[in-house]
Amino acid sequence: MNSLYFNIRKKCPACASTTSKTIYKQPFDQPPIRDYLIDFYSSRGRIELSYLENGNYILEECDHCKLIFQKEIPNDQFMERLYEYWLDPQKRFEHHRKNDGLDHYLYYAQEIMQVMTYLKKQPVDLKFFDFGMGWGKWSMMAKAFGCDSYGSELSRERIKYAESNGLKVIEWNNLPDYQFNFINTEQVFEHLAEPFETLEHLKRALAPDGIIKISVPTANNIDQRLRLMNWKAKKGSKHSLNPVAPLEHINFYRRKSIIKMADKAGLKEILIPIRKQYQYMCDWSGIKRIGQNLLKPISLNLLKKQNYLFFRKTSFD
Repeated sequence: MNSLYFNIRKKCPACASTTSKTIYKQPFDQPPIRDYLIDFYSSRGRIELSYLENGNYILEECDHCKLIFQKEIPNDQFMERLYEYWLDPQKRFEHHRKNDGLDHYLYYAQEIMQVMTYLKKQPVDLKFFDFGMGWGKWSMMAKAFGCDSYGSELSRERIKYAESNGLKVIEWNNLPDYQFNFINTEQVFEHLAEPFETLEHLKRALAPDGIIKISVPTANNIDQRLRLMNWKAKKGSKHSLNPVAPLEHINFYRRKSIIKMADKAGLKEILIPIRKQYQYMCDWSGIKRIGQNLLKPISLNLLKKQNYLFFRKTSFD
């Protein structure tokens, strides 16, 4: 039987290849997936098991770009229910309000400064756009630096909050009317049903010399995690399955998956120079933080270990 609340993806959403292999399959409404979902969503709002009937958690691995994607994904109706009801907006707001500390905002500040110095323009001359802006905190930081700051978001509650803080919210269809110097996508592309089409649309809103950032979950040991399939592993642990979380993290990107998707969209990777990364790091508190700061630019530019990439139009060359 077909599910009322799921769509089936028949090709790789990143590169459009039609050849892939199934690496895991379990019904959403049966253990262990059901138990994982109950535990995860009960603490964040609520869960309605009726939405899971006849749906299957299927992980496919693309033969071409090696993207791991969920074959059956929530349809629009289910997606809205998930993000506006299962994930209680007020609970999520309070969680961020209480847990986003100084280091959280320092990270935003240093990233924005690194981008501004790379673009070699004054803040007043820069137009920034945050795609999937959440509660708008990154956009507010860019605005505080003097940039012309915009954002987009699906959640009605988050849009109202952003607008109440003076942010300019753009409708998706109107995006090509703008020319942005920088487009920020932070932990967004893993949630998208059509990531390649989305990237193409975002590219239309890039200024000729503009850049776009794609940052998605990294799990360099993903093959080991998928062999173990430990649904009880805590988020952030080496065996955590959060990067392929059912319903939400519907795309898991290896670095090459992002590069191939960007290349198909007419974008090429650029690197923020290591010197500029060190120059604008803000938080040097404690030995652990100092070590992380020293290693991160090397990890990004030389070892290329993180799914944290910047792109520019190939036609800009």
